[in-house]
Amino acid sequence: MAVFDSVSFDNHEQIVHCHDEETGLKAIIAVHNTNLGPAFGGCRMWNYDSDKEALNDVLRLSRGMTYKNALAGLSMGGGKSVIIADPKNIKDREALFRAFGRAVHKLGGSYYSAEDVGVGTADIMIAYQETPFVAGLEGKSGDPSPFTALGTYLGIKAAIKHQRGFDSLKGIKISVQGVGHVGYYLCQRLHEEGAELFITDINQDNLNKVATDFGATIVAPEDIYGLDVDVYAPCALGATINDETIPQLKASIVAGCANNQLAELRHGDKLKELNILYAPDYVINAGGIINVSFENDYDATASTAKVEKIYDTLLTIFKRADEENRTTNVVADEMARAIIEGAAK
Repeated sequence: MAVFDSVSFDNHEQIVHCHDEETGLKAIIAVHNTNLGPAFGGCRMWNYDSDKEALNDVLRLSRGMTYKNALAGLSMGGGKSVIIADPKNIKDREALFRAFGRAVHKLGGSYYSAEDVGVGTADIMIAYQETPFVAGLEGKSGDPSPFTALGTYLGIKAAIKHQRGFDSLKGIKISVQGVGHVGYYLCQRLHEEGAELFITDINQDNLNKVATDFGATIVAPEDIYGLDVDVYAPCALGATINDETIPQLKASIVAGCANNQLAELRHGDKLKELNILYAPDYVINAGGIINVSFENDYDATASTAKVEKIYDTLLTIFKRADEENRTTNVVADEMARAIIEGAAK
């Protein structure tokens, strides 16, 4: 696998491949940038088709964490880790995450891990038995999902505000792709404000729960893109904005909590050409890491207040993008890089 020539490399400081023969652990830890502080970013467990796919994912995710933490105003760098495994088919989960904790510990605090797709707070508590370099712990900041959902909800309101001059979601049609932990909390907030929800997920139990609790309409995964809705909210895995899906979109706003929503940078240009407003993913979904940043001496009120600033940050990005006739993702990247480069001086 070519690392340094990869389009996703982006001058990463450190990339570590981890293996534990006894537990079968296969993991990759990527530290993108530590100008603002130690790298923070969750651990994703996924049954990747290849090591190359896993490497590309962790590189993209860790870069996103650097930019996310910078624009959220956190004293944290960006990193991420992935475990190559099927999260539903682990023989000894405790042994696996103890091994993962030991691997994280060897980095000496340059990287702090937390939960992400396929990994829960209980898993991180297991890793915590081997290393202090984990966050989002039970009894401290805990599950970040409700805060990620809060930031995404506010980001959708900011997009509506910018585009239509008001931010009420009453009667707004929103398609949500992925209604797992974060998606459930997001749908709850959207429903409470009167939005009309259309949902899809690969897990039928998740769909049934959201449909029952919030009156959402279930649609097939392949139909989610072409729905006649106001907002498309990608809340599952990334790269769902691509050459195949963009022509199907009828929504005028893309705003969701998934990471790396654009398959390629050029897809941001395509959305702009079609007058589709895009809320940069690492800005709108920063609520979880913001909450984690309050890990020591945890204060939910202070955490919530900082998450609420996502609304204003997005309005600033939208306004600047319009004034400069540029894409929102490029504007957000430039704003983040300015903060990161400033910290290096």
